[in-house]
Amino acid sequence: MTATTAPSATGDRARTAAAPPVVSFTGVNKSYGTVRAVADLELHLHPGETIALLGPNGAGKSSTLDLLLGLRTPDSGRVEVFGTTPQQAIARGHVGAMLQSGVTGCLMEGVTVRELVRLACDLHPHGYPVDEVLERAGITDIAGRKVNKLSGGQEQRVRFAFATAGASDLIVLDEPTTGMDVASRQTFWGTMREQARQGRTILFATHYLEEADEIADRVIVLHRGRVLADGSSAEIKAMAGARRISFTLDGPPDEAALRALPALTGLDVSGRTVRMRSTDADATVHAVYGLGLYPRGLEVAGLGLEQAFLAITDAATTPEEAGR
Repeated sequence: MTATTAPSATGDRARTAAAPPVVSFTGVNKSYGTVRAVADLELHLHPGETIALLGPNGAGKSSTLDLLLGLRTPDSGRVEVFGTTPQQAIARGHVGAMLQSGVTGCLMEGVTVRELVRLACDLHPHGYPVDEVLERAGITDIAGRKVNKLSGGQEQRVRFAFATAGASDLIVLDEPTTGMDVASRQTFWGTMREQARQGRTILFATHYLEEADEIADRVIVLHRGRVLADGSSAEIKAMAGARRISFTLDGPPDEAALRALPALTGLDVSGRTVRMRSTDADATVHAVYGLGLYPRGLEVAGLGLEQAFLAITDAATTPEEAGR
């Protein structure tokens, strides 16, 4: 059930397919004791792509990012970044990273935001001027503040400054907008779009599926350490093979009767409002009328990315996993 595509535009796909991959995972495995976090992972990222990495908890997202950044070593297989090892690519300034673990809490409490960001700029082989980085991250107004006096959203913006302190070709973001308010999120993604327009590859892991739907031109769904789905947002939605049906009834719904409807893959009843997922919406709606019901405000639509994600991962989850 995997569709192999990259950006949505045909011309962009041809160009990225012709270019050497930015990142390659070839037969990569990684285990922690008896837990296999990454299993025979095959993955290739191309220049200029904006890629969302999705997956339920325990799917292997963090382990995959750790392997890409050289923070972990694979048990077997090969990880290449710009044709070399992750460590060498990072040392050459090819990679910028914004991780969930804070850069602000590991230094002296007396360090200011400006001093911390200046350090990142000085250490990067192709560092930008510190004032430019502060402005891009929207933290000029807190540049003189001590790093241990920051709010959660401010810490995220400082991490973002670290990730963009120099001219990196690949920017890796792990849950980048956690703790940010709506305005900060919009500013952040506006900056990331500009980075992508400059030809940089953006890889971000997120639990905010609306961000993946809006921002990414390629969505990769991990499950049990493997690629479960790979394609554009529209292709991921189509892969779920289901549509949404919603309506209200005049009286309390008979859930048992509704659950017996043909082609049904999901049902949610809230008061008199009914929401369904179906692999054959025409047959399901026809059967609703066959029950003698009169659905009001009937709507039939394709799945959103969140519903498609849940449908795909639910289908791949074993009964043993579901019971944990």
